[in-house]
Amino acid sequence: MTEQSNVRLVLAGLLLAILMAAMDNTIVATALGSILADLGGVESYVWITSAYAVAVLAGMPIFGKLSDMYGRKRFFVFGLAIFLIGSALCGIAQSVPQLAVYRAIQGIGGGALLPIAFTIVFDVFPAEKRGKMTGMLGAVFGASSVIGPLLGAFITDTISWHWVFYVNVPIGLAALFFILRYYKETPKHVKQKIDWTGAVTLVTAVVSLMFALELGGKEFAWTSWQSFGLFGLFITFFLVFLWAETKAEEPIISFWMFKSRLFASSQVLAFLYGATFVGLTIFIPIFVQAVYGGSATNAGVILMPMLLGSVAGSAFAGIMQTKMPYRRIMAISVVAYAAGMMLMSTISPDTSRTMLTLYMVLVGFGVGFSFSLLPSATVHKMDYRYRGSANSTNSFFRSLGLALGITIFGSIQTKLLASELSEKLDEGAGRPAFNLESIQTLFQPEQRAQIPNDVLSVVTQAMSNSISATFFWSLIPIAIAAAAVYFMGDERLEIQQNKKE
Repeated sequence: MTEQSNVRLVLAGLLLAILMAAMDNTIVATALGSILADLGGVESYVWITSAYAVAVLAGMPIFGKLSDMYGRKRFFVFGLAIFLIGSALCGIAQSVPQLAVYRAIQGIGGGALLPIAFTIVFDVFPAEKRGKMTGMLGAVFGASSVIGPLLGAFITDTISWHWVFYVNVPIGLAALFFILRYYKETPKHVKQKIDWTGAVTLVTAVVSLMFALELGGKEFAWTSWQSFGLFGLFITFFLVFLWAETKAEEPIISFWMFKSRLFASSQVLAFLYGATFVGLTIFIPIFVQAVYGGSATNAGVILMPMLLGSVAGSAFAGIMQTKMPYRRIMAISVVAYAAGMMLMSTISPDTSRTMLTLYMVLVGFGVGFSFSLLPSATVHKMDYRYRGSANSTNSFFRSLGLALGITIFGSIQTKLLASELSEKLDEGAGRPAFNLESIQTLFQPEQRAQIPNDVLSVVTQAMSNSISATFFWSLIPIAIAAAAVYFMGDERLEIQQNKKE
Protein backbone atom coordinates (compact mmCIF):
# COMPACT_ATOMS: atom_id res chain seq x y z
CA MET A 1 0.00 0.00 0.00
CA THR A 2 1.35 3.41 -0.95
CA GLU A 3 2.12 6.15 1.55
CA GLN A 4 -0.68 8.26 0.06
CA SER A 5 -3.15 5.43 0.68
CA ASN A 6 -1.95 5.16 4.26
CA VAL A 7 -2.53 8.88 4.82
CA ARG A 8 -6.07 8.59 3.46
CA LEU A 9 -6.82 5.76 5.86
CA VAL A 10 -5.42 7.82 8.74
CA LEU A 11 -7.78 10.62 7.70
CA ALA A 12 -10.67 8.14 7.64
CA GLY A 13 -9.84 7.14 11.20
CA LEU A 14 -9.74 10.77 12.31
CA LEU A 15 -13.08 11.54 10.64
CA LEU A 16 -14.78 8.57 12.28
CA ALA A 17 -13.40 9.48 15.71
CA ILE A 18 -14.48 13.12 15.44
CA LEU A 19 -17.98 12.18 14.28
CA MET A 20 -18.37 9.73 17.14
CA ALA A 21 -17.13 12.03 19.91
CA ALA A 22 -18.67 15.28 18.67
CA MET A 23 -22.20 13.97 18.19
CA ASP A 24 -22.35 12.02 21.45
CA ASN A 25 -24.17 14.64 23.49
CA THR A 26 -26.72 15.39 20.76
CA ILE A 27 -27.43 11.73 20.01
CA VAL A 28 -28.02 11.06 23.70
CA ALA A 29 -30.29 14.10 24.11
CA THR A 30 -32.92 12.66 21.77
CA ALA A 31 -32.90 9.35 23.68
CA LEU A 32 -33.15 10.99 27.10
CA GLY A 33 -36.91 10.47 27.43
CA SER A 34 -36.61 6.74 26.76
CA ILE A 35 -33.63 6.43 29.10
CA LEU A 36 -35.49 8.09 31.98
CA ALA A 37 -38.62 6.04 31.29
CA ASP A 38 -36.53 2.89 31.65
CA LEU A 39 -34.12 3.85 34.45
CA GLY A 40 -36.17 6.42 36.36
CA GLY A 41 -34.25 9.17 38.14
CA VAL A 42 -35.97 12.11 36.44
CA GLU A 43 -34.80 14.39 39.24
CA SER A 44 -31.12 13.80 38.35
CA TYR A 45 -31.30 13.54 34.56
CA VAL A 46 -29.05 16.59 34.13
CA TRP A 47 -26.03 14.51 35.15
CA ILE A 48 -26.38 12.31 32.06
CA THR A 49 -25.40 15.20 29.76
CA SER A 50 -23.35 17.33 32.15
CA ALA A 51 -20.99 14.50 33.18
CA TYR A 52 -19.85 14.06 29.57
CA ALA A 53 -19.58 17.80 28.89
CA VAL A 54 -17.58 18.46 32.07
CA ALA A 55 -15.12 15.64 31.40
CA VAL A 56 -14.56 16.75 27.78
CA LEU A 57 -14.08 20.39 28.67
CA ALA A 58 -11.70 19.68 31.54
CA GLY A 59 -9.65 17.15 29.61
CA MET A 60 -9.04 19.05 26.36
CA PRO A 61 -6.17 21.35 27.44
CA ILE A 62 -4.51 18.58 29.46
CA PHE A 63 -4.52 15.96 26.72
CA GLY A 64 -3.43 18.54 24.17
CA LYS A 65 -0.38 19.33 26.30
CA LEU A 66 0.36 15.66 26.95
CA SER A 67 0.25 14.94 23.22
CA ASP A 68 2.94 17.60 22.71
CA MET A 69 5.07 16.01 25.38
CA TYR A 70 4.71 12.29 24.69
CA GLY A 71 3.21 11.97 21.21
CA ARG A 72 -0.15 12.29 19.46
CA LYS A 73 -0.71 8.63 18.66
CA ARG A 74 -0.58 7.21 22.16
CA PHE A 75 -3.04 9.72 23.58
CA PHE A 76 -5.36 9.55 20.59
CA VAL A 77 -5.45 5.76 20.93
CA PHE A 78 -5.91 6.16 24.69
CA GLY A 79 -8.85 8.51 24.07
CA LEU A 80 -10.44 6.07 21.61
CA ALA A 81 -10.05 3.13 23.98
CA ILE A 82 -11.49 4.99 26.98
CA PHE A 83 -14.36 6.33 24.89
CA LEU A 84 -15.25 2.84 23.67
CA ILE A 85 -15.07 1.39 27.18
CA GLY A 86 -17.31 4.18 28.44
CA SER A 87 -19.77 3.61 25.58
CA ALA A 88 -20.02 -0.11 26.28
CA LEU A 89 -20.57 0.56 29.98
CA CYS A 90 -23.26 3.18 29.24
CA GLY A 91 -25.22 0.61 27.28
CA ILE A 92 -25.50 -1.70 30.31
CA ALA A 93 -26.15 1.03 32.92
CA GLN A 94 -28.87 0.13 35.43
CA SER A 95 -29.45 3.55 37.00
CA VAL A 96 -29.04 7.25 36.22
CA PRO A 97 -26.12 7.76 38.69
CA GLN A 98 -24.37 4.76 37.17
CA LEU A 99 -24.96 6.08 33.66
CA ALA A 100 -23.59 9.49 34.68
CA VAL A 101 -20.34 7.88 35.88
CA TYR A 102 -19.98 5.96 32.64
CA ARG A 103 -20.71 9.14 30.67
CA ALA A 104 -17.85 10.83 32.51
CA ILE A 105 -15.58 7.97 31.39
CA GLN A 106 -16.73 8.59 27.82
CA GLY A 107 -16.00 12.29 28.28
CA ILE A 108 -12.43 11.62 29.35
CA GLY A 109 -11.89 9.85 26.04
CA GLY A 110 -13.70 12.58 24.09
CA GLY A 111 -11.48 15.22 25.65
CA ALA A 112 -8.47 13.54 24.06
CA LEU A 113 -10.02 12.81 20.65
CA LEU A 114 -11.37 16.17 19.53
CA PRO A 115 -8.28 18.43 19.80
CA ILE A 116 -5.65 15.82 18.92
CA ALA A 117 -7.42 14.83 15.67
CA PHE A 118 -6.98 18.33 14.22
CA THR A 119 -3.37 18.41 15.41
CA ILE A 120 -2.56 15.14 13.65
CA VAL A 121 -3.79 16.67 10.38
CA PHE A 122 -1.23 19.46 10.69
CA ASP A 123 1.50 16.93 11.43
CA VAL A 124 0.65 14.52 8.59
CA PHE A 125 -0.38 16.73 5.69
CA PRO A 126 1.75 19.32 3.87
CA ALA A 127 0.63 22.94 4.03
CA GLU A 128 -1.01 22.98 0.60
CA LYS A 129 -3.39 20.18 1.65
CA ARG A 130 -4.09 21.20 5.24
CA GLY A 131 -6.88 23.60 4.34
CA LYS A 132 -8.85 20.94 2.48
CA MET A 133 -8.25 18.36 5.20
CA THR A 134 -9.31 20.63 8.05
CA GLY A 135 -12.30 21.56 5.89
CA MET A 136 -13.33 17.90 5.88
CA LEU A 137 -12.80 17.51 9.63
CA GLY A 138 -14.62 20.76 10.29
CA ALA A 139 -17.54 19.69 8.12
CA VAL A 140 -17.86 16.45 10.06
CA PHE A 141 -17.64 18.34 13.37
CA GLY A 142 -20.40 20.71 12.28
CA ALA A 143 -22.52 17.93 10.81
CA SER A 144 -22.44 16.03 14.10
CA SER A 145 -24.81 18.54 15.71
CA VAL A 146 -27.46 17.67 13.12
CA ILE A 147 -26.71 13.99 12.49
CA GLY A 148 -26.74 13.23 16.23
CA PRO A 149 -30.41 14.05 16.89
CA LEU A 150 -31.57 12.29 13.72
CA LEU A 151 -29.55 9.14 14.44
CA GLY A 152 -30.51 9.18 18.11
CA ALA A 153 -34.22 9.39 17.33
CA PHE A 154 -34.00 6.65 14.70
CA ILE A 155 -32.05 4.23 16.91
CA THR A 156 -34.27 4.85 19.94
CA ASP A 157 -37.48 4.33 17.95
CA THR A 158 -36.37 1.29 15.94
CA ILE A 159 -34.07 -0.60 18.37
CA SER A 160 -33.57 0.77 21.90
CA TRP A 161 -31.76 3.55 23.75
CA HIS A 162 -28.94 1.15 24.63
CA TRP A 163 -27.82 1.17 21.00
CA VAL A 164 -27.32 4.93 21.11
CA PHE A 165 -24.14 3.98 22.99
CA TYR A 166 -23.41 0.60 21.38
CA VAL A 167 -23.33 2.20 17.90
CA ASN A 168 -20.06 3.86 18.93
CA VAL A 169 -18.29 0.52 19.27
CA PRO A 170 -18.01 -0.52 15.58
CA ILE A 171 -17.27 3.08 14.53
CA GLY A 172 -14.60 3.44 17.21
CA LEU A 173 -13.02 0.06 16.47
CA ALA A 174 -12.69 0.99 12.79
CA ALA A 175 -11.06 4.30 13.75
CA LEU A 176 -8.77 2.51 16.19
CA PHE A 177 -7.66 0.06 13.49
CA PHE A 178 -6.89 2.80 10.97
CA ILE A 179 -4.84 4.83 13.46
CA LEU A 180 -2.93 1.90 14.96
CA ARG A 181 -2.17 0.33 11.59
CA TYR A 182 -1.47 3.30 9.34
CA TYR A 183 -0.49 6.34 11.43
CA LYS A 184 3.30 6.46 11.61
CA GLU A 185 4.23 9.23 14.00
CA THR A 186 7.57 11.02 13.67
CA PRO A 187 9.32 10.99 17.07
CA LYS A 188 9.81 14.72 17.76
CA HIS A 189 8.93 14.63 21.42
CA VAL A 190 10.71 16.72 24.02
CA LYS A 191 10.79 15.62 27.65
CA GLN A 192 8.92 18.20 29.73
CA LYS A 193 7.56 18.55 33.23
CA ILE A 194 3.85 18.04 33.78
CA ASP A 195 2.14 21.07 35.30
CA TRP A 196 0.12 19.21 37.93
CA THR A 197 -0.92 22.37 39.79
CA GLY A 198 -2.29 23.87 36.59
CA ALA A 199 -4.05 20.63 35.67
CA VAL A 200 -5.77 20.20 39.05
CA THR A 201 -6.84 23.84 39.38
CA LEU A 202 -8.11 23.98 35.77
CA VAL A 203 -10.18 20.82 36.17
CA THR A 204 -11.63 22.04 39.48
CA ALA A 205 -12.47 25.46 38.02
CA VAL A 206 -14.12 23.97 34.92
CA VAL A 207 -16.11 21.40 36.90
CA SER A 208 -17.35 24.11 39.29
CA LEU A 209 -18.40 26.37 36.41
CA MET A 210 -20.15 23.60 34.49
CA PHE A 211 -22.09 22.41 37.53
CA ALA A 212 -23.07 25.99 38.35
CA LEU A 213 -24.40 26.46 34.81
CA GLU A 214 -26.08 23.05 34.61
CA LEU A 215 -27.76 23.17 38.03
CA GLY A 216 -28.40 26.90 38.45
CA GLY A 217 -32.00 27.85 37.79
CA LYS A 218 -32.97 24.15 37.72
CA GLU A 219 -31.93 22.26 40.83
CA PHE A 220 -31.52 25.48 42.83
CA ALA A 221 -32.05 29.20 42.30
CA TRP A 222 -29.40 31.44 40.75
CA THR A 223 -29.36 33.49 43.95
CA SER A 224 -29.01 30.46 46.26
CA TRP A 225 -25.95 29.74 48.36
CA GLN A 226 -25.23 26.71 46.17
CA SER A 227 -24.97 28.88 43.05
CA PHE A 228 -22.81 31.46 44.79
CA GLY A 229 -20.65 28.68 46.21
CA LEU A 230 -20.03 27.02 42.85
CA PHE A 231 -19.30 30.31 41.09
CA GLY A 232 -17.02 31.24 44.00
CA LEU A 233 -15.13 27.97 43.62
CA PHE A 234 -14.77 28.64 39.90
CA ILE A 235 -13.37 32.15 40.42
CA THR A 236 -11.02 31.02 43.19
CA PHE A 237 -9.53 28.05 41.37
CA PHE A 238 -9.40 29.93 38.06
CA LEU A 239 -7.35 32.70 39.67
CA VAL A 240 -5.06 30.09 41.24
CA PHE A 241 -4.76 28.44 37.81
CA LEU A 242 -3.74 31.75 36.21
CA TRP A 243 -1.13 32.27 38.92
CA ALA A 244 0.18 28.70 38.57
CA GLU A 245 0.51 29.03 34.80
CA THR A 246 2.74 32.11 35.16
CA LYS A 247 5.09 30.06 37.38
CA ALA A 248 5.10 26.72 35.56
CA GLU A 249 8.01 25.71 33.33
CA GLU A 250 5.62 24.01 30.88
CA PRO A 251 2.09 25.36 31.54
CA ILE A 252 -1.07 23.58 30.43
CA ILE A 253 -2.15 26.72 28.54
CA SER A 254 0.78 28.83 27.40
CA PHE A 255 -0.19 32.48 27.77
CA TRP A 256 2.58 33.59 25.44
CA MET A 257 0.49 32.19 22.58
CA PHE A 258 -2.06 34.95 23.18
CA LYS A 259 0.56 37.54 22.25
CA SER A 260 -0.19 36.57 18.66
CA ARG A 261 -3.14 38.58 17.35
CA LEU A 262 -4.13 35.73 15.08
CA PHE A 263 -4.11 33.14 17.89
CA ALA A 264 -5.94 35.36 20.40
CA SER A 265 -8.58 36.41 17.86
CA SER A 266 -9.15 32.79 16.84
CA GLN A 267 -9.92 31.80 20.44
CA VAL A 268 -12.39 34.68 20.83
CA LEU A 269 -14.08 33.67 17.57
CA ALA A 270 -14.26 30.00 18.59
CA PHE A 271 -15.95 31.00 21.85
CA LEU A 272 -18.45 33.40 20.22
CA TYR A 273 -19.33 31.12 17.29
CA GLY A 274 -19.79 28.18 19.68
CA ALA A 275 -22.06 30.20 21.97
CA THR A 276 -24.34 31.40 19.17
CA PHE A 277 -24.44 28.30 16.95
CA VAL A 278 -25.69 26.04 19.75
CA GLY A 279 -28.85 28.16 20.04
CA LEU A 280 -29.72 27.44 16.42
CA THR A 281 -29.50 23.67 16.91
CA ILE A 282 -31.77 23.87 19.95
CA PHE A 283 -34.37 26.50 19.07
CA ILE A 284 -35.03 25.66 15.41
CA PRO A 285 -36.38 22.16 16.23
CA ILE A 286 -38.44 23.68 19.08
CA PHE A 287 -39.85 26.27 16.67
CA VAL A 288 -40.80 23.61 14.13
CA GLN A 289 -42.54 21.43 16.71
CA ALA A 290 -44.21 24.11 18.81
CA VAL A 291 -45.10 26.71 16.16
CA TYR A 292 -45.57 24.67 12.99
CA GLY A 293 -46.86 21.63 14.85
CA GLY A 294 -44.37 19.23 13.29
CA SER A 295 -43.24 15.92 14.76
CA ALA A 296 -39.92 15.35 16.51
CA THR A 297 -38.63 13.60 13.40
CA ASN A 298 -39.58 16.54 11.19
CA ALA A 299 -37.91 18.87 13.65
CA GLY A 300 -34.67 16.94 13.27
CA VAL A 301 -34.90 16.66 9.48
CA ILE A 302 -35.49 20.39 9.09
CA LEU A 303 -31.97 21.02 10.41
CA MET A 304 -30.55 19.36 7.31
CA PRO A 305 -30.33 22.63 5.30
CA MET A 306 -28.20 24.14 8.04
CA LEU A 307 -26.02 21.02 7.95
CA LEU A 308 -25.55 21.34 4.20
CA GLY A 309 -24.76 25.03 4.55
CA SER A 310 -22.16 24.40 7.26
CA VAL A 311 -20.52 21.62 5.24
CA ALA A 312 -20.29 23.94 2.22
CA GLY A 313 -18.92 26.77 4.37
CA SER A 314 -16.33 24.55 6.02
CA ALA A 315 -15.18 23.14 2.67
CA PHE A 316 -15.04 26.59 1.06
CA ALA A 317 -12.99 28.03 3.94
CA GLY A 318 -10.63 25.07 3.77
CA ILE A 319 -9.99 25.55 0.05
CA MET A 320 -9.57 29.33 0.30
CA GLN A 321 -6.92 29.17 3.04
CA THR A 322 -4.17 28.90 0.46
CA LYS A 323 -5.60 31.74 -1.63
CA MET A 324 -6.31 34.62 0.77
CA PRO A 325 -5.59 35.75 4.37
CA TYR A 326 -7.48 34.22 7.26
CA ARG A 327 -9.04 37.59 8.10
CA ARG A 328 -10.57 38.04 4.67
CA ILE A 329 -12.07 34.54 4.73
CA MET A 330 -13.54 35.08 8.20
CA ALA A 331 -14.92 38.44 7.08
CA ILE A 332 -17.04 36.57 4.53
CA SER A 333 -18.05 34.20 7.30
CA VAL A 334 -19.16 36.82 9.80
CA VAL A 335 -21.15 38.76 7.16
CA ALA A 336 -23.00 35.62 6.07
CA TYR A 337 -23.51 34.53 9.67
CA ALA A 338 -24.84 37.93 10.76
CA ALA A 339 -27.14 38.17 7.74
CA GLY A 340 -28.49 34.68 8.38
CA MET A 341 -29.02 35.34 12.08
CA MET A 342 -30.73 38.64 11.32
CA LEU A 343 -33.14 36.80 9.02
CA MET A 344 -33.67 34.13 11.68
CA SER A 345 -34.67 36.89 14.11
CA THR A 346 -37.64 37.71 11.85
CA ILE A 347 -39.26 34.26 11.82
CA SER A 348 -42.90 34.01 12.85
CA PRO A 349 -45.81 31.58 12.45
CA ASP A 350 -46.33 33.12 9.01
CA THR A 351 -42.79 32.34 7.83
CA SER A 352 -42.94 29.65 5.16
CA ARG A 353 -40.80 26.56 5.47
CA THR A 354 -39.13 27.48 2.20
CA MET A 355 -37.96 30.81 3.61
CA LEU A 356 -36.88 29.19 6.89
CA THR A 357 -34.85 26.69 4.87
CA LEU A 358 -33.10 29.48 2.96
CA TYR A 359 -32.32 31.33 6.20
CA MET A 360 -30.83 28.14 7.65
CA VAL A 361 -28.64 27.50 4.62
CA LEU A 362 -27.21 31.02 4.90
CA VAL A 363 -26.58 30.89 8.64
CA GLY A 364 -25.08 27.39 8.32
CA PHE A 365 -22.78 28.55 5.54
CA GLY A 366 -21.54 31.43 7.66
CA VAL A 367 -20.81 29.40 10.78
CA GLY A 368 -19.27 26.55 8.77
CA PHE A 369 -16.15 28.59 8.03
CA SER A 370 -15.15 28.46 11.69
CA PHE A 371 -15.03 24.67 11.82
CA SER A 372 -12.08 24.43 9.45
CA LEU A 373 -10.44 27.85 9.49
CA LEU A 374 -10.06 28.53 13.21
CA PRO A 375 -8.04 25.36 13.94
CA SER A 376 -5.73 26.30 11.05
CA ALA A 377 -5.34 29.88 12.25
CA THR A 378 -4.73 28.66 15.80
CA VAL A 379 -1.64 26.61 14.89
CA HIS A 380 -0.37 29.06 12.25
CA LYS A 381 3.46 29.16 12.42
CA MET A 382 3.28 27.15 15.65
CA ASP A 383 6.21 24.86 16.39
CA TYR A 384 5.43 21.13 16.35
CA ARG A 385 5.76 20.72 20.11
CA TYR A 386 3.09 23.38 20.80
CA ARG A 387 0.47 22.39 18.23
CA GLY A 388 -1.40 19.99 20.50
CA SER A 389 -1.67 22.56 23.27
CA ALA A 390 -2.72 25.27 20.82
CA ASN A 391 -5.42 23.18 19.15
CA SER A 392 -6.79 21.91 22.46
CA THR A 393 -7.06 25.53 23.63
CA ASN A 394 -9.17 26.29 20.55
CA SER A 395 -11.42 23.27 21.16
CA PHE A 396 -11.69 24.28 24.82
CA PHE A 397 -12.91 27.79 24.02
CA ARG A 398 -15.45 26.52 21.48
CA SER A 399 -16.81 23.99 23.97
CA LEU A 400 -16.91 26.61 26.72
CA GLY A 401 -18.89 28.84 24.37
CA LEU A 402 -21.33 26.00 23.73
CA ALA A 403 -21.87 25.47 27.46
CA LEU A 404 -22.36 29.16 28.23
CA GLY A 405 -24.52 29.70 25.14
CA ILE A 406 -26.96 26.97 26.16
CA THR A 407 -27.39 28.54 29.59
CA ILE A 408 -27.49 32.22 28.61
CA PHE A 409 -29.70 32.01 25.53
CA GLY A 410 -31.84 29.32 27.11
CA SER A 411 -32.52 31.64 30.04
CA ILE A 412 -33.32 34.55 27.71
CA GLN A 413 -35.81 32.51 25.69
CA THR A 414 -37.48 31.06 28.79
CA LYS A 415 -37.91 34.46 30.44
CA LEU A 416 -39.28 36.05 27.27
CA LEU A 417 -41.76 33.22 26.83
CA ALA A 418 -42.88 33.24 30.47
CA SER A 419 -43.36 37.00 30.40
CA GLU A 420 -45.57 36.97 27.29
CA LEU A 421 -47.60 34.01 28.52
CA SER A 422 -48.31 35.65 31.89
CA GLU A 423 -49.25 38.90 30.15
CA LYS A 424 -51.61 37.47 27.55
CA LEU A 425 -52.90 34.24 29.08
CA ASP A 426 -53.47 34.88 32.75
CA GLU A 427 -56.72 33.87 34.43
CA GLY A 428 -57.88 37.50 34.58
CA ALA A 429 -58.05 37.68 30.78
CA GLY A 430 -60.99 35.29 30.75
CA ARG A 431 -58.93 32.43 29.29
CA PRO A 432 -57.46 29.34 30.96
CA ALA A 433 -54.03 30.04 32.46
CA PHE A 434 -51.16 28.79 30.32
CA ASN A 435 -47.61 28.78 31.72
CA LEU A 436 -44.22 27.20 31.10
CA GLU A 437 -45.34 23.92 32.65
CA SER A 438 -48.18 23.77 30.10
CA ILE A 439 -45.85 24.28 27.11
CA GLN A 440 -45.08 20.59 26.84
CA THR A 441 -48.61 20.06 25.47
CA LEU A 442 -47.51 21.80 22.26
CA PHE A 443 -45.16 18.91 21.53
CA GLN A 444 -47.80 16.20 22.06
CA PRO A 445 -50.26 16.00 19.10
CA GLU A 446 -53.14 14.55 21.14
CA GLN A 447 -52.97 17.21 23.85
CA ARG A 448 -52.22 19.99 21.35
CA ALA A 449 -55.48 19.22 19.54
CA GLN A 450 -57.41 19.88 22.77
CA ILE A 451 -56.08 23.44 23.20
CA PRO A 452 -58.72 26.06 22.19
CA ASN A 453 -57.79 27.71 18.89
CA ASP A 454 -57.62 31.21 20.32
CA VAL A 455 -55.31 30.05 23.12
CA LEU A 456 -53.19 27.99 20.72
CA SER A 457 -52.74 31.02 18.47
CA VAL A 458 -51.51 33.17 21.36
CA VAL A 459 -49.20 30.44 22.70
CA THR A 460 -47.58 29.68 19.34
CA GLN A 461 -47.10 33.39 18.73
CA ALA A 462 -45.47 33.76 22.16
CA MET A 463 -43.15 30.83 21.45
CA SER A 464 -42.26 32.26 18.05
CA ASN A 465 -41.61 35.73 19.50
CA SER A 466 -39.37 34.35 22.26
CA ILE A 467 -37.25 32.36 19.81
CA SER A 468 -36.92 35.10 17.19
CA ALA A 469 -36.03 37.63 19.92
CA THR A 470 -33.38 35.23 21.25
CA PHE A 471 -31.85 35.04 17.77
CA PHE A 472 -31.83 38.84 17.71
CA TRP A 473 -29.89 38.89 21.00
CA SER A 474 -27.40 36.51 19.35
CA LEU A 475 -26.39 39.36 17.04
CA ILE A 476 -24.53 41.01 19.94
CA PRO A 477 -21.83 38.30 20.21
CA ILE A 478 -21.73 38.10 16.41
CA ALA A 479 -20.98 41.85 16.30
CA ILE A 480 -18.16 41.25 18.79
CA ALA A 481 -16.96 38.45 16.50
CA ALA A 482 -16.77 40.96 13.64
CA ALA A 483 -14.41 43.09 15.74
CA ALA A 484 -12.32 40.00 16.53
CA VAL A 485 -12.03 39.26 12.80
CA TYR A 486 -10.58 42.74 12.23
CA PHE A 487 -7.81 42.05 14.77
CA MET A 488 -6.74 38.80 13.06
CA GLY A 489 -4.24 40.69 10.91
CA ASP A 490 -3.22 39.80 7.36
CA GLU A 491 -1.49 36.47 7.94
CA ARG A 492 -2.24 33.58 5.64
CA LEU A 493 -1.22 29.98 5.14
CA GLU A 494 2.32 30.07 3.75
CA ILE A 495 2.86 26.96 1.70
CA GLN A 496 6.51 27.44 0.87
CA GLN A 497 7.52 28.05 4.41
CA ASN A 498 5.63 25.06 5.76
CA LYS A 499 7.12 22.73 3.17
CA LYS A 500 10.45 23.18 4.94
CA GLU A 501 9.09 21.82 8.22
